[in-house]
This record gives sequence, structure tokens and C-alpha cells, in this order.
Amino acid sequence: MSYLSREASTFSDKLWEDIDAAVIEAARRALVGRRFLHIFGPLGIGVNYIAIDDVDEVDEVSEKGIITTKGRKYVEIPTIYDDFTLLAKDLENSEKMGFPVDLSKAMASAEACALKEDRLIFYGDSELGYEGLLTAEGINKVAKKDWSEGENAFIDVASAIELLTENGIYGPYALVLSLDLYMQLQRLQPGTGLLEIDRISKLVDGRIYKSPVLGKGKAVLVSPESRNMDLVIGQDMAAAYLEQKDLNHVLRVLETVLLRIKRRKAIVVFE
Repeated sequence: MSYLSREASTFSDKLWEDIDAAVIEAARRALVGRRFLHIFGPLGIGVNYIAIDDVDEVDEVSEKGIITTKGRKYVEIPTIYDDFTLLAKDLENSEKMGFPVDLSKAMASAEACALKEDRLIFYGDSELGYEGLLTAEGINKVAKKDWSEGENAFIDVASAIELLTENGIYGPYALVLSLDLYMQLQRLQPGTGLLEIDRISKLVDGRIYKSPVLGKGKAVLVSPESRNMDLVIGQDMAAAYLEQKDLNHVLRVLETVLLRIKRRKAIVVFE
């Protein structure tokens, strides 16, 4: 039996295909981190741990005839999941009447997993020992001006790019904004005929993204080149069969995913 335990269900191949399509469609709409991060994988569900190197520190160290690697740690790839239920009566009615099965709950679970993935990417989880782009130690932090006024946002982003360049981070760059900051930039800059967001977009070659998981007043500029950071995927997002309970069918949307930060100086957080 496979890890996803689909053989334990009585679902047709067609229904599983429809579930897969619904999960993928919903996840693609909601995911933000995957739009700019390099993907490492999928490696398979059996890969539980992965090495994270600090590329500025990693090196072999020999002491007393024993060689170890400095600047490297092994971290567990966590599982993200969300459960949903398909009602047996609905499945029977669909088969009898020839209607497609309503997979709204599958899509909702996929969206929930997507938000959990992005929350892990941006904020990590301090209790579980995972770092995020906005919370990792050693990243660049700069004071943010009021982005609803004048050219403050453009000046801040330009200064952050200058900071990264001075640190030997030459791009490409990506800017991720909370929804309120994104809306603040939808205004014409006097004397230019351009929206503020369009001016900033030219600085990062169009790589501007917005994410609801950032909350309010948050922005982060990164150089998402694979040498600086990537997103490790073990099991890509998929639906698994859990059990039949009260005649209804319980399923789980799951994935194993981990952000690897290799060069902390490739991140600038606006505070």
C-alpha cells in the first residue's frame, strides 16, 4: 500500500484525478513563496531530513584525526496538513445522477495548507525551531518610512537593493508585501504618470508579490537565487485517504516542505 493509502478507499480513478486537479488548482492560486523561491525536489516522502548550509561558513574541520563539517546542520522536513470529509450520500448521489462530485472542501483544505506553507516560509515556527524570512537571526533589518506618502517606498526599496549589493548580493531580487502596503502603492506619483508600485517594479524586474500571511505593515526584499535560499519539498501537496467514519470518507491534504536559508545577508526586512 502506498503512503497516501488511496488503495484503502473505494474511489474510482476518475474521482482521484478530480481530487488531484482540485487540490492543485486551489494551491496554485494561494501559494506565494513558491512563486519566487527555487524548488529543491520533490524528494519523496521518505526523505525526512535535509542539510542546511551557511554558505559563508561551511567548511571541513579536522581535529584529532576526526573531520567534521562546520556551518552545516540537519533539519527535519515538517509535514503540513489539513483534513476534510466527503459525505457518502453525496458520493452516492453523484454516481447515481451523473453529477460531478462537489470538491469545495478539498480545495479549502488545499488553500489552508498553502497558507500554512507560506506562514512557515515567512515566519517559521520558533517553538519548533524553524526560521522564516522575516524571523531568522542575522538578516538585514531596516527602518521603514511611511509608504503611503511621497517616494518613501521607492527610496526604501532602492536603499535596500544598494545594501544587498554592498553585501555582495547582486540579484535577482523579489519584494513581498503585506496587503495593506501593496494597496498603498496603487497611487500615481506626481509628475511621473506612473503608479508607485510600477516604479518599484522596475527595480526588481517585476518580481513583486503580496501575501495575506504577512499581516499588516510588513515587507521583505530577498535575492531568491538558489545559492542564497530554496524551498525543499519532500512530498508535494496531495490528498491521502484516512478512514471511513460514520459512513463518510475522511481525507487529508498534506505535504512535507522546508525553507532553507543559506545566506542570511540576502534578506532585508522592512520594520
